Amino acid sequence: PCSRHGTCTNTEPPPTTAAEARWPTGGMLPTTLPPSSTDSRSPSLITRKAGGSSNRFAFSTAVRNQTACHEVIAEVLTLVPRIDCLINNAGIAQPLGTLEIGPDDYDLVLDVCLRGTFNMCQAVIPTMQTHHSGSIINLSSVAGQRGGGLFGGPHYAAAKAGVLGLTKTLAREQGPHQIRVNAICPAMIDTDIFAGQLSEENRAAFVAATPMGRVGQPLDVANCALFLASNLSAYVTGSEIDVNGGFHMH
Repeated sequence: PCSRHGTCTNTEPPPTTAAEARWPTGGMLPTTLPPSSTDSRSPSLITRKAGGSSNRFAFSTAVRNQTACHEVIAEVLTLVPRIDCLINNAGIAQPLGTLEIGPDDYDLVLDVCLRGTFNMCQAVIPTMQTHHSGSIINLSSVAGQRGGGLFGGPHYAAAKAGVLGLTKTLAREQGPHQIRVNAICPAMIDTDIFAGQLSEENRAAFVAATPMGRVGQPLDVANCALFLASNLSAYVTGSEIDVNGGFHMH
């Protein structure tokens, strides 16, 4: 019951997690990765992997740039006949306090986390409208729900809260086109964004405050995304789904 062709924005190398989460056999999973320069305007195909009946492609592009986002979707559509799912997973966090945040820090975090999400949604919606079908999955954060207090600064929390507002607005706007838009709100997930940035004391405090007693794994988020991408969630839109082990309940 899964969508077969999806696009995922990411800030890491081509993900294996989607495959581990059993992305549908025969589908294609194009992935956009950050360029060496955030000012890059033209997407470039940097990885193409075919195995069995599945294909994966990785493009380098700048989600901060509206033109680049439209171009990368156009490139993807030369490889697949349609896009059934968009996962906006590109993000950046800075553990800075309010008085430490400069204009460049603020612009970078808001541009990648919020503007990038908007740009990719705007680029993919026309083709989804054409097919009268689609699922958009935006990665927000518990920080956007509870007002930070985990890792990123207030600009990160503001960006992720903005993603929630954008998600619900798009869900309301695109519902008549049968395009579903939902958000996933993880807490601490064991990824590179926390590597070397979090003390063992703070990590232990998080685990102690989490009813399930552990840090989340990338596959926990990927499995939730797989549910939202599939027809199992055909009547779910405008929702924010917590993947936090019970750390934040509301």
